[in-house]
Amino acid sequence: MDKYGFYRVRAYVPEVKIGNVEFNGQEIIKAVKEASKACVDCIVFPELCVTGYTCADLFHQDILIKEAKSQVHKIANETKDLEIAFAIGIPIREFGKLFNTAVFIYKGEILGIVPKSYLPNYNEFYEKRWFESGKHIRNVSIQFGLKEVPFGTDLIFEHKGVNIGIEICEDLWVPSPPSGQMAMAGAEIILNLSASDDLIGKYDYLVSLISQQSARCRCGYVYSSAGWGESSTDLVFSGKAIIAEDGIFTDHSNQFSTGSFFETKDIDIEKLRSDREKFNTFAEKETFINEFRFVTDISSKEISQSKELNYIDTQPFVPRNPFTLTQRCEEIINIQSYGLMKRLEAIGCKKAIIGISGGLDSTLALLVTVQAFDKLSLPREGIIGVTMPGLATSSRTKNNATALMENLGITSFKIPIGNAVELHFSDIKQNPENFDATYENSQARERTQILMDLANKENGIVIGTGDMSELALGWCTYNGDHMSMYGVNASVPKTLVRHLVKWFSSTVDESTSAILVDICETPISPELIPSVDEEIGQKTEDLVGPYELHDFYLYYFLRYGFSPLKIFYLAKIAFKDIYEKDTILKWLKVFIKRFFTQQFKRSCMPDGPKVGSVNLSPRGDWRMPSDASYKLWINQLDSIELSNEN
Repeated sequence: MDKYGFYRVRAYVPEVKIGNVEFNGQEIIKAVKEASKACVDCIVFPELCVTGYTCADLFHQDILIKEAKSQVHKIANETKDLEIAFAIGIPIREFGKLFNTAVFIYKGEILGIVPKSYLPNYNEFYEKRWFESGKHIRNVSIQFGLKEVPFGTDLIFEHKGVNIGIEICEDLWVPSPPSGQMAMAGAEIILNLSASDDLIGKYDYLVSLISQQSARCRCGYVYSSAGWGESSTDLVFSGKAIIAEDGIFTDHSNQFSTGSFFETKDIDIEKLRSDREKFNTFAEKETFINEFRFVTDISSKEISQSKELNYIDTQPFVPRNPFTLTQRCEEIINIQSYGLMKRLEAIGCKKAIIGISGGLDSTLALLVTVQAFDKLSLPREGIIGVTMPGLATSSRTKNNATALMENLGITSFKIPIGNAVELHFSDIKQNPENFDATYENSQARERTQILMDLANKENGIVIGTGDMSELALGWCTYNGDHMSMYGVNASVPKTLVRHLVKWFSSTVDESTSAILVDICETPISPELIPSVDEEIGQKTEDLVGPYELHDFYLYYFLRYGFSPLKIFYLAKIAFKDIYEKDTILKWLKVFIKRFFTQQFKRSCMPDGPKVGSVNLSPRGDWRMPSDASYKLWINQLDSIELSNEN
């Protein structure tokens, strides 16, 4: 594991020749050496890869078993100078029985041998014809060559500060896989040596199984299954290299390849540990920790330098896959509207008041409210949309707001706030030429007062429009747009709001869709300071920083508790073609300072539905004192500048 907590794993599917242990051994040695050059920390090979899985009754041949054992020593010796651990599969005869095993090797040493627990003996499988189950073998060592080696299903291996467990093929398919107890005992990476044949529909089921197990165990799951070269007498083995991290999987694109292939992934161990610490059901691990032997090689140590990661997603809140994104948008909208429906039903309310600015957030809130009213069979006229042009409202946002309300068939009011705000300036002796915080916030509070009073008058509730990104930065006016009676967008990040509005644009008529598309393309702005040409002059991202950066910071800061140093490291990789390092560092400092100093706004935020894994509600996921110091976090970023590491 490097200094940022990443551990690089590889699932390797080598070409095999049935019974040709010398050829198979050379393929394994070549693969390990290639992986070492790529800074891989650990590799898993398929089940019985030294002999081939489909040897059948050849497993009863003494010469095959002895040569396989000899080949393991050769593989270990050929890789003794490499800082890489790996697991290979061989048949081992011990206690007068034959076992299907995984041998874990590091720097020429055989650290332990894990026998397969569950032997399939149904349909096309006949493993009990040759092998014995090792399920109950614990606290045992065997003589392997000149060394006593731990042997059993109770082994967890420590390598570079990471705990690794091993299970073999069918072990994953049973109701309670061994990896579950391994994870509860502390294993963070699970290796699975497999030989899974190909059947219609089986691959999708397998991927689901691996993803779910990695999610349940909050671990990295590295799966390698037999491929080209296995016998096709009755079955076909196309090879599978699949890696999952806490439910998210990647797999190769070379299934049915006629050669060797692999999949590589950097597993974020710090992220997994953060989740295990946060979700307290994992605290039951002490039930199992004494049931396992931890095998540690003293020459294995953590590496101080960091790896060069290939890819980090710039928008962790937004799925990359278009189909998944569409599904996610629909699900979020349903959560938002369902939450609002319940609130309306609980208080017997049939009217909702929303301030409509023509911007993204108020548009999303309006669309969610319309869906909620439709599902409750309430007339849309009960939704009162209010445009409140002020001292800096542009014609573009004003026209979009008016057209959208008309197209959706809601009740609309236009209440200019200019005169009221100017009178207020006179009352408090505010210079109207001084475009300071008072100038801006007075407009926001005037708008909120209008909405609240209308809610009283109409016996309705004010629907909040502010999003989670604004709450994180405190980019809202306290007791102004900060306040509502139900905030439907409260846990939706800004980078996702645009996609949700786009999703709605595909579900409405052509005219309404055109309005929504233009709203998505409008620069984000509070529109509180006038510009010369009545166009949008005050752009939020020029003032507070790019929301795509802030959402990136927010995700890793809240979801996994990463340090500013690690967040900066990840952001450099993710945004390397978009922002300079100095820019990333500048806005990260802004994020940290604003996040800490603006907590008081979040401590009294209105109710609103949680839609994702990150939420800022003081009644939900985030509890923080309003007067906490940010010094420790900022000092770490200052040290980056001083050491010129950026």
